Amino acid sequence: MKISGRWSPNFDTRADNCAPDMVVVHYTGMESAEAALERMCDPEAKVSAHYLIDEQGHAFALVPEPERAWHAGVALWDGDTDINSLSIGIELANPGHEFGYPDFPDAQISSLLELMTEIFGRWPIVPARVVGHSDIAPSRKADPGEKFPWARLADAGYAVWVDPAPIVAGPTLGPGDKGDSVRDLQTALALAGYGIEPDGVYGATTRAAVTAFQRRQRPQSVDGIADLSTLKTLVSFIGAL
Repeated sequence: MKISGRWSPNFDTRADNCAPDMVVVHYTGMESAEAALERMCDPEAKVSAHYLIDEQGHAFALVPEPERAWHAGVALWDGDTDINSLSIGIELANPGHEFGYPDFPDAQISSLLELMTEIFGRWPIVPARVVGHSDIAPSRKADPGEKFPWARLADAGYAVWVDPAPIVAGPTLGPGDKGDSVRDLQTALALAGYGIEPDGVYGATTRAAVTAFQRRQRPQSVDGIADLSTLKTLVSFIGAL
């Protein structure tokens, strides 16, 4: 695929010069791809990613893959905390929830899949280690959001996806609930990779993790409430890892 160089000064060395074994997908959350490129190339912004793909499918390389781009922020996944050292960050030009959150164009996702093919060929990355920004920072981030086509990435072998269980009436877990059922939910979320400590209390951290999982795997309803559909989908997701 054709990739244009638009190099950013915002990078440093990966911890222990490690090889990346994750991909983190973002949306830019800005009104134009050009504005996002300018920000990620601004040394004062101190943010970057390895790649940006605009709505037409044009890819830009900002940081060399062996280097550590600054895209994850404070994050946690599957026990790892220095996500920037472990990952390749890909930004998709999309204004995000703050500016109307349009669908991701087919040309953009097609280019993403081409890029993923190249990345998977260069580094020891497996589908279970391809995540969204909201997965690694659920209390802070919502991107790439519920419109991102995880199933399409999974069909190509570049992500994990299971069909969400139908939404039906039944018992739920939500803020304020306590006990073993909440602890079991938290344990399952941790097994899926989310940074959560099982304490049996359905607080803000648990709701944020449930919301992130719904954005990822049960996008039909994203409310942070663990209904039967969410719980069954979570079990299936863990089984697919």
